Amino acid sequence: MVTITLIILNLLVFLYQGYLGTHRDVLNDGIPWQDRDLFPPGFNPTTYRMHLTQGGIPTHYPIARSHYFIVQYGLIPAEFMGGIDLPPQIPIPIWLTLFSSIFLHGGLMHLLGNMLYLWIFGDNVEDAMGHGKFLLFYLLCGVVAAFAQIATAPGSAIPMIGASGAIAGVLAAYFMLFPHSRILTLVPIFFFIRLIAVPAVFLLGFWFLFQVISGAGMLGRAGGVAWFAHIGGFIAGIFLVFLFKQRGVPVVLLQMLRRRRW
Repeated sequence: MVTITLIILNLLVFLYQGYLGTHRDVLNDGIPWQDRDLFPPGFNPTTYRMHLTQGGIPTHYPIARSHYFIVQYGLIPAEFMGGIDLPPQIPIPIWLTLFSSIFLHGGLMHLLGNMLYLWIFGDNVEDAMGHGKFLLFYLLCGVVAAFAQIATAPGSAIPMIGASGAIAGVLAAYFMLFPHSRILTLVPIFFFIRLIAVPAVFLLGFWFLFQVISGAGMLGRAGGVAWFAHIGGFIAGIFLVFLFKQRGVPVVLLQMLRRRRW
């Protein structure tokens, strides 16, 4: 139930973003960009302005409504760390963007990819935790994922959006609880692509390793995929699953490791 509700909420928010994108009228914010005292430490106003406008003039610029919405409710590390809500401002405390950003997506493929993962893995984890605990687990993993990404670039002016950090926590819970489950996966074999049932422990283990390697390669670079959000969300999920699983639900991967040890 919660898994389906989360998918529907993400779809509705994305449809709303699309609706805003049909409005071509110009919104303006008069921002005294030259006043450096307004900016949090490490903040680059030029990058922020360019992200808003794809170019434009520094103090009075045009911005589309859909982009305006993303910059408002996305999580901007420099704003969050500095405690300063630069225009375009939002009518809620800035710390709530930790949660609002989880329901925003940058494009259709971004949304569909995330929702596919949530659909495949979410219901089993929800059954193992219960509805209320699963929702709290999902949001907490999303918050930890955000902090992990912020730690790599606290002065970034680029909005962080997407459910992938929270979903990474769900993948980790599945990894711990259902390692033997087989997941149909497209695997390239020479010039052919075949559907092969791969044990979750191998598929999700490889997925996490790929995030670590990709994240290490992106250190010090701005923009792109939030690899460290995926890493942080997955690690959070590994530990939080012990707190949120229902009593009597075994952590199968831990049992496997104990058997091997003895």
